[in-house]
Amino acid sequence: MATRQLLQRTMRLATSHQRFYSRTIAQCNRLYEPDYLELLKPKYPLYGTLNFTIKGYDYPILESFQRLMHNVADSMDLEIGDAYAHPPQKLTVQKFKPSSSVVDSEYQLTVYERTVQIDNVQAPLYPIFLRTLQAALPEGVTLSVTEHTSDHEEARYVPDRDLKDLKQQLDEMGGPSKTKK
Repeated sequence: MATRQLLQRTMRLATSHQRFYSRTIAQCNRLYEPDYLELLKPKYPLYGTLNFTIKGYDYPILESFQRLMHNVADSMDLEIGDAYAHPPQKLTVQKFKPSSSVVDSEYQLTVYERTVQIDNVQAPLYPIFLRTLQAALPEGVTLSVTEHTSDHEEARYVPDRDLKDLKQQLDEMGGPSKTKK
């Protein structure tokens, strides 16, 4: 009888050790991640970098609205990645006399453009921020929102005309030399 009980205890011990080791091996194969890392994940989905671009003809009004955008973003705890001005565009508008090709008057217009980049916008905050900006949008100012791309990065810089002229002259002369010394 004692040997039978001893045998049963040994079998129970062996199966419990087997279960323990199989669980331990399974846990070793997975990467251990502490519980507090779950708290670091955002509660809501995030938008990437968004470009809020405003355009207008009146420089002071555009600057004032950009300041308002910054203040609203700061009050909503949004992360402003960058803010910059684009080179102004010069436009010529001609008004013709009725039923003729004679110019009655000519106007010079300048279009100013500003971009504010906001990073990691939470999905529930985006429509609130956008509606706030649309409600405060001054007359004559347009607002557009796009995702940030490398094309936006290129458009913000003023081209160096002297460098372009030199490159064109070099191409006209046959291009750069391909011999290495």
